[in-house]
Amino acid sequence: MRVLMVSDVYFPRVNGVSTSIETFRRTLAAQGVEVRLVVPRYGDEGEQPGVVRVPGRPVPGDREDRLVGWHAMHRAALAAAADCDLVHIQTPFVAHYAGLKAARAHRLPVLATYHTLFEEYLQHYAPWLPAGWLKQQARAFSRRQCNALDAVVVPSTAMRQRLDTYGITVPLHVLPTGIPIEQFVGGDGAAFRRQHGIPPAQPVALFVGRVAHEKNIGFLLEALVRARQLQPDALLVVAGEGPAMSELKSRVKSLGLGDAVRFIGYLDRQQALPACYAAADVFVFASRTETQGLVLLEAMAAGTPVIALAEMGTVDILAPGRGAFSPPADPQAFGDMLGHFLARPEAWRHLGEQAPAYAAEWSDSAMAARLASLYRQLAGAGFAADNAQTAVA
Repeated sequence: MRVLMVSDVYFPRVNGVSTSIETFRRTLAAQGVEVRLVVPRYGDEGEQPGVVRVPGRPVPGDREDRLVGWHAMHRAALAAAADCDLVHIQTPFVAHYAGLKAARAHRLPVLATYHTLFEEYLQHYAPWLPAGWLKQQARAFSRRQCNALDAVVVPSTAMRQRLDTYGITVPLHVLPTGIPIEQFVGGDGAAFRRQHGIPPAQPVALFVGRVAHEKNIGFLLEALVRARQLQPDALLVVAGEGPAMSELKSRVKSLGLGDAVRFIGYLDRQQALPACYAAADVFVFASRTETQGLVLLEAMAAGTPVIALAEMGTVDILAPGRGAFSPPADPQAFGDMLGHFLARPEAWRHLGEQAPAYAAEWSDSAMAARLASLYRQLAGAGFAADNAQTAVA
């Protein structure tokens, strides 16, 4: 079986969508599914088998992303879909319309993964517009896009429940992105601490992710102020980059946390990131809009306990309470829990022992098998012939 994935984002751009695409692309092969990609070109990426790069230009205000040409993306998707069995759209921008048109032109079933809860994000990037109006527009936009498809994949039950309220009528399938468990086992935490000048015994809390407003990192800074009252040596390491970096650095200074927060940028996922997880005593996460929270599982796979808010997609991960704590959504309460944890890590050793076994239940191979089954179900159901008249211009 051959599947075309179309996306407005992919590596070397680091984010959850890129990670999800690459994880499934790699693991679906063992399920007899060949994945072909149509994605943006960011620079001088070399040729990769099965990957078609479409030229683009930097997005204004966020030079990490690319805005691909409408016609170029449509031509590339149409050509790449010619000998495929199904089209899987990964983003709701140019790629959505290119993938949908290619699928209908070739009479193929088409589905999309709804990675991002845009109604919660837009207010951070257009604060001059009424938040309620922005949410209404985001919901209507998502409803139109999703109802033009044959099915939608969502990474969590919370996301499915939210989309149900939008009036989406096509089937919604809860299917998280799995993680490559073996990739995060055995990281050299001691070497990472030496490389970054962190003393072996210093208590370290870690955040990994895009440094963006929706990640709620400011909440973690406020919690850290409280935590340092209980454990004065506590250090927060932030691994990532993004548009909120300058604002957060200013916030660090205003809170008097200059020696308590370390921004270290993006890390290589093969060696540096596993070592970073292993170097931390605890992983912290406060996003209220996360659709899944893969980084929580990555940390757990490395044996690092988690303290995180149970909001949206992280609820599915945190609900069993294995390898993790979930404090109230209040910086003081979060900081109290973090401070007590870092002050007495031996009391919470059982969390680190539980975490890897729990993370293994979310393996990439298990999730790939479920996605391959869905692909075959759609490919054999005749959706495309029924919906061919819905092709978009």
